Order: sequence, then C-alpha cells, then structure tokens
Amino acid sequence: MKPLATGITLSLTLSVFYSLCTLIWTIWPDQFMNFMNALFHGLDFRKLQTTEPYAWSSFFYSLIIFAVWGFALGAYFAWLHNLLSKRCKGD
Repeated sequence: MKPLATGITLSLTLSVFYSLCTLIWTIWPDQFMNFMNALFHGLDFRKLQTTEPYAWSSFFYSLIIFAVWGFALGAYFAWLHNLLSKRCKGD
C-alpha cells in the first residue's frame, strides 16, 4: 500500500460523501431527519435542528477537517499495514 495514495483516496472519499450528505440535507431536510432517526434506532435528531439559516462557512470548515483527518488516517493505515505485513510475512 502506498501511504500517500491511500491518504488522498480516503480524504477524497470522505469529502465527497460529506458534501453529498450536506447537499441532501439542504434539499430535503425533513426526509433527511427521518432517515437519520431511522438509521440511529429512533434517536431524535430533530432536537439538534436550529432555526438559524445554514452557515456555509461551517460546511467548508468541517470539509477541511474531514479532508485533513481522512488523509492522516489513510496514510497512517497504509503505513501501519506495510509495517505489519513485513513483520508478519513468516506467519
């Protein structure tokens, strides 16, 4: 595994899916909340909703966090995989 490529791949994957999730939430907020409530066994996510307009700055801030975290996680995963693969070859 190549740590750089794995990091970039995970970073892009998280970024795309976070963006799609946000897009779906902004287009269909009620259906999205129904889905989230069902996905998490009936937890009521509507209590987290606010009447404030959506702040796109928070989307971009979170997107950057996801991208950086995803890159670090992917690169570390590939590095650790390579390290353990070398040490466990005799098994």
